[in-house]
Amino acid sequence: MTNLDQKTAIITGASSGIGRATALLLAESGVQVALVSRNSDSLQQLGDQIGSSGGTTITVPTDITDCQQVQAMVQTVLDKFGRIDILVNSAGLIDLAPTVEASVERWQELIQVNLLGTMYCCHAVAPVMQKQQQGHIVNISSVAGRTASAGVAAYNASKWGVGAFSEALRQELCQSGVRVTVVEPGWVETPLYDEIASGAMQERIARWQESIGEPLLPEDVAGAIGFALSQPQRVNVNEILLRPTGQVN
Repeated sequence: MTNLDQKTAIITGASSGIGRATALLLAESGVQVALVSRNSDSLQQLGDQIGSSGGTTITVPTDITDCQQVQAMVQTVLDKFGRIDILVNSAGLIDLAPTVEASVERWQELIQVNLLGTMYCCHAVAPVMQKQQQGHIVNISSVAGRTASAGVAAYNASKWGVGAFSEALRQELCQSGVRVTVVEPGWVETPLYDEIASGAMQERIARWQESIGEPLLPEDVAGAIGFALSQPQRVNVNEILLRPTGQVN
C-alpha cells in the first residue's frame, strides 16, 4: 500500500476480527497505530506483536459507548503522535433474534456500540482532521446495512444508521479535505457469531454458512480498507460492498 508510511491511525475493535487484521496490515505499511478496545489483555498482546515486528503502536483501552472516554482516548493519541490521519471504526456487536423474542437490553447495547460508538469517535476525531485539512474516516457497516432480513431487525437498524451517518458526514467534511468511506462486508468469519443466544438463530446461521460456502476472512476486509486508504488525496472511495463469492443476499 502507498501513501501510508508514518501516518497515524486509530482502530476501534482492534482486539479481534476485522479491527485486528486492519491493525496488522496498517502497521506493516508503516502506520503508527493506536489500538482501541474494551479488552485490554488482547490489545496488549496485539501491541506486543506489532512492536516485535518493528511497528509503532500504543494501546488505549476504551469503552466507545462512553463519549468522555472517547474524547480522552483521542487526546491520548494526539499527545503521543501529534496528529490523527486515519480512524477505522471497527468495533461492533451482532445479535439475531425475532423482534418479539429479542432482548431490549441487547438492542440498547447494539445501538450504543454499533451506531453511537461510531458517532462518538467521529465526533471526537473530525475537528482534528478538519484542522489538519486532511484525514480519512472508515466506518464498518455491513450488507445488513443495505438489505433487511427477518430476525436481524436490530442489527439492520444499527448498520443502516452507520451508512446514513457516514454519507452525511462525508458531505459535511469533504470540503475540508477529509475523506469518509463506509465498508459493507457480507459474511465474515469472526467471533461475533459465537455470542448469539437464540438456538433457532444458531441453526439458521449454520444453514447460511452451508449455503455460502467459504466466508470472507477479516484480512479480506482489511485489504479493502487498505485500498481505500491508499488512494491519492483527490480520490475518496465513498463505499465498498464486498461479499463472499457464494453469498446471494
